Amino acid sequence: MRICMVTTFYPPYHFGGDATYVSALSHALIARGHSVEVIHCEDAYHLTNKSSQSVVSDQLDDGVVVHRLKDRTGFLSPLITQQTGRPGLKSSALKAILEQDFDVVNFHNISLIGGPAILSLSRASVTLYTLHEHWLLCPTHIFWKNKRHACDKAECFMCCIRSHIPPQLWRYTGLIKRSLRHVDALISPSEYTADLHREKGISVPINVIPLFSTLDPGEESQYRKGGRPRFLFVGRVTASKGVVSLTNYFSKHPEYDLIIVGDGNLLASMRKQFSGFSHIRFCGKIPQPDLIELYQQATALLFPSLAPETFGLSVVEAFACSTPAIVRDGSGGSSELIQQTGAGFVYRSETELGEALEQLANNPARRETLGAKARRAYCTRFTPDRHVDAYLGQIASIQSGKPLAVH
Repeated sequence: MRICMVTTFYPPYHFGGDATYVSALSHALIARGHSVEVIHCEDAYHLTNKSSQSVVSDQLDDGVVVHRLKDRTGFLSPLITQQTGRPGLKSSALKAILEQDFDVVNFHNISLIGGPAILSLSRASVTLYTLHEHWLLCPTHIFWKNKRHACDKAECFMCCIRSHIPPQLWRYTGLIKRSLRHVDALISPSEYTADLHREKGISVPINVIPLFSTLDPGEESQYRKGGRPRFLFVGRVTASKGVVSLTNYFSKHPEYDLIIVGDGNLLASMRKQFSGFSHIRFCGKIPQPDLIELYQQATALLFPSLAPETFGLSVVEAFACSTPAIVRDGSGGSSELIQQTGAGFVYRSETELGEALEQLANNPARRETLGAKARRAYCTRFTPDRHVDAYLGQIASIQSGKPLAVH
């Protein structure tokens, strides 16, 4: 099949999990003999990038045809899309590519590459939309209200103002509903996210296909014994990820080491704030393959997100490396992973967090048991092969229910 992925960000011009997933899926499909092209907006990355780190690619295209859209107006192109919900200045370039003979067009994060209206540009026999965030329901993407706390009540216009996000008037029209009529199915990485979209009135069929880890040591890892307990955070260093409260907690518990991997708008200030704590280390963004050793050496992965997540990619990466996870309750699809597999703990308070840390730090046998459970969960649920099988099965199911398109 000939497949086109449409997304705002793509390596090396990206910030996190959605672009990493699109790249991994594209390469996995190519390995199965399919042809894959990716369209993304390089201007959007430069508009939203606040990091001082330069763009460094740790991935090769390896057969993926990548269309990096750049307009001579620069940031104006994605800004127009954000404000109108339409491709705007990118319309001609997008139409020229999407009018080609694709069997499948899979939209991902479309917030700055075309808005909801881009969904109508697909001419493929199968059109999919993957829910990486809650963008269809929330202009902040993540239900993070006023840049301060998880959303407790819909007050979107004022939240945008307080969050320094230009309000989007198109959200008060029927644009999203009309645009979704062009989509055959939504793909959700978790039951939590699928249920939330159904509750909010999304009527397009939603199918759950959990994401997968590209990190795989190849066998069950042996947990290191002895030494100081070492806990790991992997993700964006931002307020919504809960990294502030997590680091404050560890500052009072020098008996544990905390390693924080990732970039974000709080990285520089937190490095400075906690520079005097030798047991807390900020690594910044590192290449994906280097994460394997960090996961393997960790007593557990910590996932303290304050906002509901669609999934927890770092959780299944830890599982692949035989490492359990400690996940905050209320983190959406992330806590669901623990509830489904039993490969870790879900905590609701600092007290419960402390109890989970203590159980794993002081009981190596318990750590090994949960690590083995984590690895089994990865092998049975979160491998690339299982994901691609389910993904292709979804496409085949849609194709079987349609008459053959005449080209």
